[in-house]
Amino acid sequence: MITFRKAFAKTALPAVLAALLALAPAGVSQAHEFKAGNIEVVHPWSRATPPGAKVAAGYLTIKNSGSEPDRLVSVTGEIAEKTEVHEMAVNGEGVMTMRPVSGGVEIPAGGEVELKPGSYHIMFMGLNRYAKEGESFSGTLTFEKAGSVTVEYSVDKLGATSGHGG
Repeated sequence: MITFRKAFAKTALPAVLAALLALAPAGVSQAHEFKAGNIEVVHPWSRATPPGAKVAAGYLTIKNSGSEPDRLVSVTGEIAEKTEVHEMAVNGEGVMTMRPVSGGVEIPAGGEVELKPGSYHIMFMGLNRYAKEGESFSGTLTFEKAGSVTVEYSVDKLGATSGHGG
């Protein structure tokens, strides 16, 4: 004889759990902050790349809870042959320029630095695979004092501006 409890456990319970998982926001199921010493890397993300793309960019926020500044000195990305920190700026003639950052990026004590579109960002060059919306890829950020931290970049839609579908 099958009881109601056994019947529910075999049929309805799996369906209810599947429905709840499908409705849960993706960000709730996995953390998107990474730590190394006093450094916290928040929400690494990238844009999807179109077929034929040779470069991609990565964005994130770096927070330093320590009493001394630290410095981001190198970056890697599993999707690229070469990875660098770049800076976009407008020169005196009003022309936007992009160049690699030499000497790293200082993260002030008790402060944060945002790598975002139109500013500091991570360049993935010589892509060995495309960044596809909804997927992720790993990379490593190395800091002068905190050491290295491996992060996962969430890939947002092509043309996204915020890493949250925007």
